[in-house]
Amino acid sequence: MMTRSLSAALLFSLLTNFAVADNATWKAGTAKANITPEQPLWMAGYGGRDKPAEGTYHDLWIRVVALEDANGHQGIVLSSDTLGIPQSIYNNTCAALKEKFGLDRSQIMLHSSHTHTGPVLRGALYDIYPLDDEQRQMIEAYSDDLEKKIVATIGEALAKLVPAKVSGGQGIATFAVNRRNNVEGEVPKLRETDGLQGPIDHDVPVLSVRSMDNELMAVVFGYACHNTNLSFYQWSGDYAGFAQYALEDVHPNAVAMFYMGCGADQNPIPRRTVELAKGYGLRLAAAVERVLAEPMQEFTPSLQTEHEFVTLNLGKEPTREELATMAGAGSSYVNRWAARLLKDVEAGKPLEHTYPYPLQAWKLGEKQKWITMGGEVVVDYALGFKKSYGDDTWVASYCNDVMAYIPSLRVLDEDIPPRKSARWGYEGNRSMMVYGRAAHRWADDIEELVADTVERLMERLKTKKQKPEPVSK
Repeated sequence: MMTRSLSAALLFSLLTNFAVADNATWKAGTAKANITPEQPLWMAGYGGRDKPAEGTYHDLWIRVVALEDANGHQGIVLSSDTLGIPQSIYNNTCAALKEKFGLDRSQIMLHSSHTHTGPVLRGALYDIYPLDDEQRQMIEAYSDDLEKKIVATIGEALAKLVPAKVSGGQGIATFAVNRRNNVEGEVPKLRETDGLQGPIDHDVPVLSVRSMDNELMAVVFGYACHNTNLSFYQWSGDYAGFAQYALEDVHPNAVAMFYMGCGADQNPIPRRTVELAKGYGLRLAAAVERVLAEPMQEFTPSLQTEHEFVTLNLGKEPTREELATMAGAGSSYVNRWAARLLKDVEAGKPLEHTYPYPLQAWKLGEKQKWITMGGEVVVDYALGFKKSYGDDTWVASYCNDVMAYIPSLRVLDEDIPPRKSARWGYEGNRSMMVYGRAAHRWADDIEELVADTVERLMERLKTKKQKPEPVSK
């Protein structure tokens, strides 16, 4: 009798557990907040700007989707119409989210669209523009407010968690062009003859979040191409902003969230007009709609998240003599960068030699892999990681901290003088001054360090171990 009772209890327990497993679902919540500056701040992205913003073409936003798997493990995806989230905002936001909601860095993705018509943020790109004390104070105040809005908006999304279905798919858009390998004015003709050169990534990864009655709650989509259509003095999200607006027009109860892929060396060409920016945005939105309209891979309610800082080494620091020469008469960002570093050297303050670089990896369901990288990452990395971990792997850059360009070893080598092409030299060399780093280039081990760290993250996600291909090949 005792054995029969135990067997009945065990059977009931097993049936109950199976029922729970069968009914297990994701939970998801969404929120958004307007982050359009109310004051005429300087705009980030172009070194040739000579005045602050003069108005708004369309509003800037942060958008959030919070996910929770069947075990209660949560993940936050935030998109932002910003050039890049700098280190201080990333660190402060992560600390606040840890204190308020118990989230660690592995659970937090802070994506930037890299629009060049968004505001300068705290501690980033200060050498580029002739900022006075009043402008710096305005930037600091705006950045403080942005941090608060990020935390509050994430909190709102977490408070709205409801059962949901999460799916993935992939589309294609073809307007990105490798700017290092093609002359911009020749691109229309090269397109006609299928003569475009250089590596590209035209994939459009799509994450769909739907309610249990199949209404779209959120769509997260990526593309590897600079948001550099617009260079006027009005706030806008550039082509990514138009894409997000277009998708939300079609799906008014959803948030449409763009993230940048490894598009540091990719441009939308031709460019420089509102019409072109809108056209590219509509093309990207159409690519997303095509994925949403077809059967997508539904993910089981399982989320694994990993994060690691890898210490990247800067190359040789400039000498005092070099800095003195570059800091001479003039008012360019090169002069300001050199003058600032020279002041530190003369005061006996050591220059930076390393940087804590954030890398992150998620697995959604049984197999969907999502790698995020800080900085402006060239396309070689995405192509290499897809070769190593599968063509359906999603790779985002401009995520969590945008501190500099992240060149592959190929790009680093191409950008060492004397250069074979007049279009080379920026991503792997001159851009370091733009971002204020205390060297002209990263050390030659950057690609190896990044690839090895990503391999560790992927192993911790319990994926099948594969030896990554060198990303430069």
